[in-house]
Amino acid sequence: MKGHPATTPPVTTFRHHKPKPFAPMDFDPFEGGVDPARISEAAHLTAQALVRAGKVSADPQVRERLVTLAEDEGLEIVAELWSKTPARSLPGALWRLYAIRAATLGNAEAMASFFAAGARKAEVARAIAGAAEPPGADELREMTTSILTGAFEGDFDVALERTAAYCRVIALGQAEQADAAELSHESRASVMTRRAHSLLKTAEDLEASAELWRRGELD
Repeated sequence: MKGHPATTPPVTTFRHHKPKPFAPMDFDPFEGGVDPARISEAAHLTAQALVRAGKVSADPQVRERLVTLAEDEGLEIVAELWSKTPARSLPGALWRLYAIRAATLGNAEAMASFFAAGARKAEVARAIAGAAEPPGADELREMTTSILTGAFEGDFDVALERTAAYCRVIALGQAEQADAAELSHESRASVMTRRAHSLLKTAEDLEASAELWRRGELD
């Protein structure tokens, strides 16, 4: 008697919304809430379902749909699900992967400028992030897409660590450009400095999440 064929778990489908225009350089990254009372059970269950679906599916179209979720459904829908969960949780970490990629896709030229400035001071982080040479706008778009794809192929901790390294390089570049702009554009320098500090915190949270994932404690 033949067994039943293996089936791929269905990918969670969200209600359709027109994607909301996203201005990445106005995006103050990525401070999730820390109040446990605000943690949504739906956010955790949805994040678990997406990661599990990507891991068990051999269909590249399924993974592509997972990677492009933020574009297809609108980043505000992803944010509604996950952005208020703790940074060091599965939905919080997944939100940061999507948000960093969206910021790069939306303003890749500026990100490439920050990356080039930061890479000179962070060769190890640059190597971990894995951008091709030279790390221009197209290369960073490709890199952040490949990182998110890897997260759904079973290398979730690696994806977190690569994104953390990317954040560190970008933050160093922002800080360097902020120093250069301080005399002539003080307000712009202040904004870049604040964003650099925020990205460093994001990097720390992603690195901690990667360690929790390896211990089976990221939920």
